[in-house]
Amino acid sequence: MTMPVVAQAQPQSFTKNQCVTGLRAAVNILEKWKATGDQACRILRISRSTYTRARQRQREVEWAVALDADQMQRISFVLNIHATLRLVFDNPDNVYGFASMANDNEFFNGRSPLEIMAQGDMVSLYETFRRIDMLRGAQW
Repeated sequence: MTMPVVAQAQPQSFTKNQCVTGLRAAVNILEKWKATGDQACRILRISRSTYTRARQRQREVEWAVALDADQMQRISFVLNIHATLRLVFDNPDNVYGFASMANDNEFFNGRSPLEIMAQGDMVSLYETFRRIDMLRGAQW
């Protein structure tokens, strides 16, 4: 009996530019959400030194960072949560304040979305994204 050939997934690689651009955008959003440095590092699963370099406003300073697929997915969730909040709210105070507001939704149970995301595990980040995405009427 012959066994079927199963294709193995190749790890996706990202360019230096994709990693740096995505990371800087996510860090900027997290700062606007009033995330602490520790929270941002846990959400994005990055080191404190990488976080510090991403916060540097001098775009002329070239630096490279290699991020794995998990880290890029985390960045994607932050960017997508931000995009959803921009669709749902017109007021910038709500767009940037929502993530740090206590939420009485059953999932959040009085905690803020930022607190949930800062637990650092992918499930918490995904579920936070899913709940916020539902605000715009997304169907799952």
